[in-house]
Amino acid sequence: MKLKLILSIAFLSAKVSFSQKQWTLKECVDRALEKNISIQQNKLNLELAKKEVEISKGNFLPNLNANTGSNVNFGTGFSPVTNSRVATSFFGGSLNMSSGITVFNGFRNTNTYKQAQLGVESSLYDLKKIENDVSLFVVNGYLNVLFAKENLIVAKVQYEISKNQIEAAESRFKSGVIPKGELLNVESTAATNLQTLVAQENALDLALLNLSQLLQVTAEGFDVSPVDVGTPTANLFYKTSTTVYEKSLERLPEIARAKLAIENADLNIAISKSAFLPSISAQVGLSTNYGFNLNLPTGFNNTPFADQLVDNFGYGFGFNMNVPIFNRFQTKNRVAQSLINKEIFETRLESEKLNLQQTIEQAFLDVKTALKTYEAAKISLESQQEAFKNAQERYNFGAMTLFDFDQVRTRIVNAEATLIRSKYDYVFKTKVLQFYSGDLTI
Repeated sequence: MKLKLILSIAFLSAKVSFSQKQWTLKECVDRALEKNISIQQNKLNLELAKKEVEISKGNFLPNLNANTGSNVNFGTGFSPVTNSRVATSFFGGSLNMSSGITVFNGFRNTNTYKQAQLGVESSLYDLKKIENDVSLFVVNGYLNVLFAKENLIVAKVQYEISKNQIEAAESRFKSGVIPKGELLNVESTAATNLQTLVAQENALDLALLNLSQLLQVTAEGFDVSPVDVGTPTANLFYKTSTTVYEKSLERLPEIARAKLAIENADLNIAISKSAFLPSISAQVGLSTNYGFNLNLPTGFNNTPFADQLVDNFGYGFGFNMNVPIFNRFQTKNRVAQSLINKEIFETRLESEKLNLQQTIEQAFLDVKTALKTYEAAKISLESQQEAFKNAQERYNFGAMTLFDFDQVRTRIVNAEATLIRSKYDYVFKTKVLQFYSGDLTI
């Protein structure tokens, strides 16, 4: 068919016009995952969570402290040697080292450490969720570009047909076959098709711009590789939405994170209850001191510094037990709060599951509707192609007016546009369903 031939030529010319580097879908997704600011922020949050684990580990280790101090005293005192008051000045100081460790605090340190580990898992799920969202955004943007390219090809074909009709109409007008008005109608149709062509070129530029911004690359010279999206088929369907829902429960980070929140709530309950239990700590300390009289009478000497440190050395150790008896019901109420928080997180999990189920059911229906729309559009285009073929023959033999012929051509253009739109609508909605089930490949 002549129309199909022109369409193929337009497609080839379009491919030539985009001769610069073309990004594949995988390259686009990888680039977006690398440069997306939200992903970078979540990676930093993950590093913070890992540091929190290291901090919580420190609670199991003893602390070690060292301190020193010195002082100088000035004054007078009575000297037995001279039997009079004399000036006295004294310089002294101390050296101390101490260490302490928590022996038992109701397993608070253990549960705090477990919470920190859950924080790392939670941050990983947050990161995975934003990566999934970004990937889906890129897929949608990529398909929008392909959609715009196909629409542009159709617009180019229609404009070329219009220009050819102008040449034919001018020849027929000069021969006196058609009036001036019919020639003007042909020129008007061509102008309208040119406007459509410009609009489709702008739509393609806008789609490329949106995708390039998502990838954080310059829009100038940016283009994507063509992808065969295939022909919509019912074989892509899952049997029921329940199948997709069950798969999504196992893989979606939102659900996993909601489950972690419940585990974290259990640990909060245990930490709150630990306040009912006694706490035990142990300490050990080392100390020594020194001093020098700055106004010793002649013939007297201070004890050497090193000897003072040895002579004054001492050490000690001890245990401390704190038994809670009554704290104004603070612990009891904190435990009650922790139990309520757990119920809140449990209801949030059920809410997440319910929302997910509803979303998947809607996505499943959207795919079914999109397929039916595509099949109807395909039948409509086939009918319009036959009608256009007959109309073209009648018009060439002068059995149809230009106005009526343009009406038929407009219908086939609309049918082609509807088919393209319904195809990409089906493809994207299928991708969404595959995303929820974990079957989306890039």
